[in-house]
Amino acid sequence: MRSLQEKLDSIPDLVDYFYNDTLPPHARHLPGSTPIPAEFTNWRDEQRAWREAAVLFDLSYHMPELFLSGPDALRLLTTVGINSFANIASGRVKQLVGCTYDGHIIGESLTYCHAEDSFELVSGMTLQNWVQYLAETGDYDVTVQRDLATPDTATTQRAKFRFQLDGPNAERIFGDVVDDEVPDIPFFRTARTQIAGCNVLALRHGMAGHFGVELSGAYNDMEAVRAVLIQAGAAHGLRQAGTRAYFSARGESGWMAHPLPAIYTDERLRGFREWLPADGWETRQQLGGSFRSTAIEDYYVTPWDLGLDRVLRFDHDFVGREALEAIAKDDHRRKVTLVWDKDDVMRIQRSLLEPGPAYKYLEFPVATYSFQQTDRVLDDDRTVGVATHTGFTVNELDVLSLAIIEASHAEPGTEVSIVWGEPDGGSRKPNVEPHRQATVRATVATAPYAQPVRQFKANIRPPKD
Repeated sequence: MRSLQEKLDSIPDLVDYFYNDTLPPHARHLPGSTPIPAEFTNWRDEQRAWREAAVLFDLSYHMPELFLSGPDALRLLTTVGINSFANIASGRVKQLVGCTYDGHIIGESLTYCHAEDSFELVSGMTLQNWVQYLAETGDYDVTVQRDLATPDTATTQRAKFRFQLDGPNAERIFGDVVDDEVPDIPFFRTARTQIAGCNVLALRHGMAGHFGVELSGAYNDMEAVRAVLIQAGAAHGLRQAGTRAYFSARGESGWMAHPLPAIYTDERLRGFREWLPADGWETRQQLGGSFRSTAIEDYYVTPWDLGLDRVLRFDHDFVGREALEAIAKDDHRRKVTLVWDKDDVMRIQRSLLEPGPAYKYLEFPVATYSFQQTDRVLDDDRTVGVATHTGFTVNELDVLSLAIIEASHAEPGTEVSIVWGEPDGGSRKPNVEPHRQATVRATVATAPYAQPVRQFKANIRPPKD
């Protein structure tokens, strides 16, 4: 088989296939697929570092990149993005969000503008595939270069290194390592500087409620820059964090990453599916959890489901605009955090010490048994939403899930329940043990949940253009 479409034509039940017979494509679920260890010390102290001191994440391997250049590069991104590019300029970064013609999410990418005709897309494999497909099949004068994530290539060599420096002491460390004057960088803007004599691009943003900075540069300069950061960070409590801590941060930050791309059924996307390879990311999605539908469309999400309606602008023509204008008039589900009842958490963990099948194993710091974990959220016996990205944060001393629920149940303090574990004793996924389901009491809270992140976002003022 050469294409995703041919693969889909051979699968009688796509939900069953994704639920039982696939392995996830992301480095988070593939131990040893990147040079980053699971832990440098231990994930508890590494979590505490972004709250109490400073943390250094190495993002150099798990995210794909796409470099887009040419006279029509901006026109292509404007066609893809539900967000506006009217005020884009060199040095600015946008969160590119792409939808299908029906208004469902394909994916998102962080998009750097280096010049009026030069852009760099970071993360979001399916959205990057969509951009490349349109570039190759549409009337666009552009050039596309891809730099795939390490698990999808035969080498760890990347075009660029990428570090995230975060925590309350991140700004002090950044000031200590810059060779010359420390640049004043507004939020979601970049500045070029030098560290250890190496050219570095610094992006101002944070995931932990602080003025963090993302640093990128030539891959061959990675170790020189890392060494200076670690040396300067020693006086400020800097810890390097492994993959276990990094992928657990979503519970505090509220980022609902990697929803199922809504590309499998729309006839208008047949050309895209015929262009995609049979063994690509789109074929290697993986469903799991207590929510089990018979229709793949029930796993699709809209911008409102993910809280991405905040970037939606109807000031330009883009794929999905007509559908989203109609959807905008409807009632919408909302993104929230669900705080698990501690007694129910202990009941699940205690079952490991009791005879018979235990409840579904609750992995700390984050559940990794499925790429798209989707659990039923109930009010009594009625499903009012779905929960995902379940994990524990030592900073809050809570088990949290991100969730998409009906607006009538989205008010903080509302009590709901989560069905934890898969039906019928578990799926055929090799990392899912035989188990029984548990009903877990939970309380609705804001997303993001962590108070420092909420305060940081509330105080951000976008730079004037």
